[in-house]
Amino acid sequence: MAKYIIEGGRPLNGTITPSGNKNEVLPALMACLLSDETVTLHRVPRINDVESTLALLSFLGVEVDWIGDSSVQLNASTVHSYKPDANLCSHIRASILLLGPLLSRFGKIELPPPGGDVIGARRIDSHFEGIEALGGVLEFGNPIIGSVAKIKGADIYLDEPSVTATENIVMFAVRAEGKTRLFNAACEPHVVGLCNLLNAMGAKISGIGSNLIEIQGVSHLHGAEHTIGPDFMEVGSFTCLGAISNGQIHIEGTKNSDLRFILKTFARIGMHPKMPSDHSLSIDSREGLTMLTDISGRVGTVYSGPWPAFPTDLMSVAIVAGTQSKGTMIFHEKMFEGRMFFTDKLMSMGANIVLCDPHRIVVTGPTPLVAAKMSSPDVRAGMAMVIAALAAKGTSVIDNIYQIERGYCRVFDKLTSLGAAIKREE
Repeated sequence: MAKYIIEGGRPLNGTITPSGNKNEVLPALMACLLSDETVTLHRVPRINDVESTLALLSFLGVEVDWIGDSSVQLNASTVHSYKPDANLCSHIRASILLLGPLLSRFGKIELPPPGGDVIGARRIDSHFEGIEALGGVLEFGNPIIGSVAKIKGADIYLDEPSVTATENIVMFAVRAEGKTRLFNAACEPHVVGLCNLLNAMGAKISGIGSNLIEIQGVSHLHGAEHTIGPDFMEVGSFTCLGAISNGQIHIEGTKNSDLRFILKTFARIGMHPKMPSDHSLSIDSREGLTMLTDISGRVGTVYSGPWPAFPTDLMSVAIVAGTQSKGTMIFHEKMFEGRMFFTDKLMSMGANIVLCDPHRIVVTGPTPLVAAKMSSPDVRAGMAMVIAALAAKGTSVIDNIYQIERGYCRVFDKLTSLGAAIKREE
């Protein structure tokens, strides 16, 4: 099992460029199933989740061709199966995004259960409700079995603004007969990116970026070219690293309009990156961090929620930054009951953390961190462990780095370019 060996305490300085958004590229890859013409995607991150998705699509019959290092062409004209490989599906959560496109294309599907991070319960009820509202008939099991005679537009009210449910329903509805209105839709930047790709393919989607998406069904989608947006999760992670690395990190190629609430939340922890332009930011850890209190002077709270609130995927790295900030802060993870359990590793490193319940912790800082041996339970907790190890005194070992490399493209190369003392061993 591959691992990182990290000697912490070294100042980190330099410039990195974020890769394409993992959460945008995965549904964009699945969307190629909706057309028999070539779809070309640019700024595709070479990460394990992308490779697994491409393997899934190839298994189904999609022709996949890399063009250079970060562009990929997909042609689904030769797709021959509505039964994805069970082993490949078990590797990634995003395999659930085959539900809408395959059911739309074949009128039937047999989909093995998806895999992914172990961070708590991840319901798929909203997927079922939306697909069934449009005429699909689904049976939950192993595999999920589905069929549809005719896709008909409908008004759909999601009981939660689920990102993947929104994406599945939109991909299913673009070829429906009539209009679909999706209320309480997710509106994250990666949902916006998928909708823009579908429109480039000939779909008629309006309300993009809002929680009410309207889809006028069309009979045919054609090929298109699309560039994946920068991964704001990666930007947020490296901002947290820069805040506690005793140096200065510059991030070039950002989309700062996607970072408004993230940066507002980071300011509560004491992080105040400078933005020289709309597409860059810099963070200097030598300025020190101080957590904000509420206006009344009481301990403040950082909480996650659906977009545009603070993303749950940045909670883990924000907690690490909090351990090095002066003051006390409550971190409230509202979405997943397993997200906080990695904090026992931070406690073993010297962090002053109280785990109140599965959703809330109290962090008091700053506290010096010392090296530890750890294992990455999921993508975001794994990156948080890397950040903590880089700030700690001594040599840390992090196992199961497959989880980290599922979501962060060339993270090892980017860290070494900043001066990190990190080794990768198989």
